[in-house]
Amino acid sequence: MNGAEVVVEHVRKAFEGGRIRALEDVSLRIAPGELVALTGASGSGKSTLLNLIGALDRPDAGTIAVDGAVVDGSDASEYRARTVGFVFQFHNLIPVLSAAENVQVPMLGRGPGRAERVERAEELLGEVGLVGRAEAFPPTLSGGERQRVAIARALANDPRLLLADEPTGALDSETGDQIVALLQRLRESRGMTILLVTNDRAIAERADRVLELRDGRLLAAQGFDRRQADSSERRVDGAEDADA
Repeated sequence: MNGAEVVVEHVRKAFEGGRIRALEDVSLRIAPGELVALTGASGSGKSTLLNLIGALDRPDAGTIAVDGAVVDGSDASEYRARTVGFVFQFHNLIPVLSAAENVQVPMLGRGPGRAERVERAEELLGEVGLVGRAEAFPPTLSGGERQRVAIARALANDPRLLLADEPTGALDSETGDQIVALLQRLRESRGMTILLVTNDRAIAERADRVLELRDGRLLAAQGFDRRQADSSERRVDGAEDADA
């Protein structure tokens, strides 16, 4: 599976009749299969941008295109079901459904019969490290386990783009590290594009690239690109070895 390409061009978004300007002329590109961290202070526009890319809301101006197709809201539900997986800070699981039943929810009405849904849910729970927990209900799971169920649910329809809004914000640091490591493994195994919102700098720097929003604007430098830094370090090391 190939990840989706995301192109945001000159996007603006305001609330309360324009009084609150959440995003101001934001442009960016996320390459297929890239893991990008989006950082910024509370109120900087991070969640707003995520919601726009996920077609949970529409921009006031500018365009968002995923794999070359403009996300305009006309087929938002189909776009979300076909292309996007969502993971939120608070897992939003249905407490009266088992882990497996929660994972099956996005598949309802999408074609797979019950037996196929059950099998796929168990496979996905195994993929996120929850073998044997399919019948457990959310109140009996730890915070990290609930977030793993939420990730499995987000993968139910094989999305090419995963949008994660503070997925470690309600977890302790160790569990948060495990969740980020899981997202990294899923990206590598599935080739998904991942946009991860976080205020934890240590977590952000594990992404391929870090972007920072400030007062609704993307900083001009567009953050720290770890891949370029790693490449530069390798070139420096190679030059030193050659000099030696």
